[in-house]
Order: sequence, then structure tokens, then C-alpha cells
Amino acid sequence: MSETMTSGEYIQHHLDHLTVDLNPHFGTSGFWSFNLDTLFVSLVIGLSLAALLRYIAVKMTPGVPGKLQNAVEIVIGFVQGTVHESYHGKSQLIAPLALVVFLWIFWMNAMDLLPVDLLPHLLGLLGIHHFKNVPTADPNATFAMSISVFLLIIFYNVTVKGWALGKEILTKPFGPYLFFLNVPFRIIEEVAKPFTLALRLFGNMFAGELIFILIALLPWWLQWLPGGIWAIFHILIISIQAFIFMMLTIVYLSMAHETH
Repeated sequence: MSETMTSGEYIQHHLDHLTVDLNPHFGTSGFWSFNLDTLFVSLVIGLSLAALLRYIAVKMTPGVPGKLQNAVEIVIGFVQGTVHESYHGKSQLIAPLALVVFLWIFWMNAMDLLPVDLLPHLLGLLGIHHFKNVPTADPNATFAMSISVFLLIIFYNVTVKGWALGKEILTKPFGPYLFFLNVPFRIIEEVAKPFTLALRLFGNMFAGELIFILIALLPWWLQWLPGGIWAIFHILIISIQAFIFMMLTIVYLSMAHETH
């Protein structure tokens, strides 16, 4: 913690994004403002994962696998098993999508395990004074992912069910004579899906990040004990949150393939 900052200023400093506004007339919180730290970190992690998986696929051996190949095969087997149990459609997109969602969100969450002041201090030497290194603690990132899943839900609902979708909306769950209740219930059900995906992930990661910031306010010789305990517990949280987002994505897309 900087000696020139109060506790409140220190917390606010770590909660501010590196932001650029394409329309300065609306200020830094306008609609066309972009959190560059969220975009940069999520893009670097995504490209790094793609390069790593590509490297492993090229170097894959049919005999005894190396440690890295073995670890990736375990993750792929776990994701494939989860998809097989929860998804009953025929799309070839779901398993790769679930794998990308799980790995990408897990490693974005894992950025929370870096020391709170590490990246801000290093970037501060370059004149960058605000930088949040956990993309999933930014609702813009979590909503971007959840809306992408929501668009896939709509796509599969329309392409798989066709005209049966209209009948389903009008007649479920209360029967055809209460269609005026069925339609708003269906709208609420569908709109709730991206919100449940985005807000659950954001809320858990933002809370975890805030706890690390509060621990950083303690004297340096006292930080290691609560920080270490919370970091160990937080490994479980980041794993569970990646799994929940992946699992709900599979379930929602499975629902889009099936009639009620």
C-alpha cells in the first residue's frame, strides 16, 4: 500500500479500470467507453490458450503422453463427460464451446491469485496508473460472454424447433388457454439466463478481488497468513465458478434443443 494513499483511496485505485472513451462528450462512463485492461488480459489469455492447445495437438504422441498432454487430456475427458451427461442434442459445437468456456474463464479467474500490487506497480513504471487484472471481475466481460451464449440459445431454439417453438411459447407451462400468462413467463425465463450467468460469475470474482485488496491493507508482515489462507480457498472458488458457467451453458443449450 502506498504511504501517500488513505485506505479508501487505495481501494478505489484498485477498483478503477484503464478506460478509453470514444465519445468524450459523455465522460469516461459513457456507453462507448472501453475497459482496456479487461480487453487486453482476456485477449492475451485467450490467444495463449489457443496457442498452447495448438502446440499440444501438434506434438501429441500416441504412446505414453507427457505431463502437459496428460493434463490437457484429463480436462478434455472431464468436459466431454459433462457434455455427454447433460446435453442430448446432435450439435458438434457444444463440447468445444464448453471446453473453451471452462478453460478461458478458469484462467481469467486465476489472475486474481497474482499479488494485488504486482501488475499495477509494474505498469505504473510505464505511466499506466490504473489496471485491473481480473477480467471476470468486470461485468462488461461476464455479460459479453453470457449474451454470446444467449444468442446461441435463441439460434438453436429457432433452428431446431422451428414452428414448434411458437406452440411451446404459447402453451407451456399452463396450457393453451392461458397463453397470455405463458408468453410473459417464457420471456422472463429466457431473459433471466444471461443475467444468471453474468452476475453470478461477476459477483463472486469481484468479492474475491475485494477481499485480496482488503488483505493488502494489512501490514506486510501480517498479510501472508490471511492472504495465503484466502488464496488456497479462492482456488476452489475460481474452479467452481468456471465449472458453473460451463455447466449452465451446456444445460441452457440442451434445453434449446429439446421440447418441454
